[in-house]
Amino acid sequence: MVTPRSPVQPLAADPLDTDERRALDLVRLFGTVGALFLALGSLGAGAAPVVNPVQEIPVLRLFIRIPTVSLAVAFTGICMMVIGWLLLGRFTRPGRLRLASRAQLNRTLVMWLTPLLFIPPLFSRDVYSYIAQSEIVHRGMDPFSIGPAQALGVGDELTSAVSGMWRETPAPYGPLVLKIGSWLSSVIGSDVVTGVLMHRAVALVGVALIVWALPRLARRFGVQPVTALWLGAANPLLIFHFVAGAHNDALAIGLMMVGLELGIRRLPIRVKGDTPPPRAKGEWLFILLGVAVITLGVAVKLPAILALPFLTVMVARRWHGRLKDLFQSALPMVGVFAVVLVAACLGTGLGFGWIGAAAGTPGLVRSWISPTAELANLGGILGIVLGLGNHTNALVPIMSTLGYAVGGAITLKFLWDSFKWRYRPIIGLGVSLGAVMILQISLQPWYVLWAVIPLAAAAGTSRFRVAATILSAVLVFPTPPTGSTFDGRSYVLPQAYFAGGVVVLLAVLLLHRAAPMLLRRARPVTKPVPRKPA
Repeated sequence: MVTPRSPVQPLAADPLDTDERRALDLVRLFGTVGALFLALGSLGAGAAPVVNPVQEIPVLRLFIRIPTVSLAVAFTGICMMVIGWLLLGRFTRPGRLRLASRAQLNRTLVMWLTPLLFIPPLFSRDVYSYIAQSEIVHRGMDPFSIGPAQALGVGDELTSAVSGMWRETPAPYGPLVLKIGSWLSSVIGSDVVTGVLMHRAVALVGVALIVWALPRLARRFGVQPVTALWLGAANPLLIFHFVAGAHNDALAIGLMMVGLELGIRRLPIRVKGDTPPPRAKGEWLFILLGVAVITLGVAVKLPAILALPFLTVMVARRWHGRLKDLFQSALPMVGVFAVVLVAACLGTGLGFGWIGAAAGTPGLVRSWISPTAELANLGGILGIVLGLGNHTNALVPIMSTLGYAVGGAITLKFLWDSFKWRYRPIIGLGVSLGAVMILQISLQPWYVLWAVIPLAAAAGTSRFRVAATILSAVLVFPTPPTGSTFDGRSYVLPQAYFAGGVVVLLAVLLLHRAAPMLLRRARPVTKPVPRKPA
């Protein structure tokens, strides 16, 4: 059966004209040069292991000896890629008369990703935790009850690469990704470099799944595929943290998005008020297949579970949108979820201990960009000022619980509003994931991608797309590429960033001289933006 077509298709766009193609080529080159700068800078400013293999490479090892210069080079690359991404958005903007093609966007993405495939990890040392925890599984121990230091030993090469805060904590990841990691460990052994590359390959599988699912979901919701790919796949947060940082969130989000695409593939595409058509052949088969794939995403990282209630709302609205329809659609979906999750837990031999670890372990870290963590810090400061003492540590669990409560309330609101046709469910999913992830004590920049990627599929022109764009551009910068805070050497960051800023300014001036149209104010939309299917 042919996939249903949206009754409100994206507006047909013409290809770019000659001047725009030339400008796009310059933007692509600008971002590629930025990626090369970042790759070079990572040799001295990346999150390298304790035994850094770059030390053995003539010429390249010079970057290790000049960390401030390396950081300036990396910062230059970061800024150039973010600017390149924002300029690329001019050619994918909703309602534009002429748009970049899928092929042009795919080539751009490949050019920007390629220099970052074989470099040290950036912005975080989490990939070393993946390697060590996978080795724990490979040795037949329980990664949800002990950390790398206890299981492998403090002096083990794999343990030494793990960030100090995670050496004695259990794994917060699902059994599926740890089992995959244990298979890789049989090849990796104690070779940290090979481990980084193989776990990055797993993250790239997740990125490929995102790239596959996004344009298909976008067409369904009346959004241009290139618009969705620009926000969701060419996003600098994804490039820096899922590719360069090799985070396993990529696989979880990729499975979640593929599950959503499969789950609604055979559903009729309707707008509010449409009469439900008869069920299509294979409709329930694809719904349950989608549930199974999303459940595999849950077995990688727990937040993917939020996609299931929103998929249930989509199915219930496909019928008559009554509470009866909601419960009737939920029952078989809950059954498939339970079967697949139990199979994943028991089939991997890791059991269900990961659920408690996934809920508790990340909260051990307080992130300075987290609103709830900063409220706890503010409460501690007020306590000191008022002479009541520093109660920051006591406030942290309270604010963490409050954050989850608010996130849960927002999720329930958007579930109900989506059920009542006030929002498209995939928009509700993106907003709910954003609330739950941003209100965590341990918020990290790449957590925002849990919200941005679903929103990219459906938020063509809405305020949610604007917010996602701003967050994606801003949250690139709080974390240095080393993943460290430079305690005791705070002077390094301003020196490196100032030098990098000067180079970026010169590069932007050259770009403006070569293609003035890129930095001019964008022309207003000249075609009406279509009403989106619900």
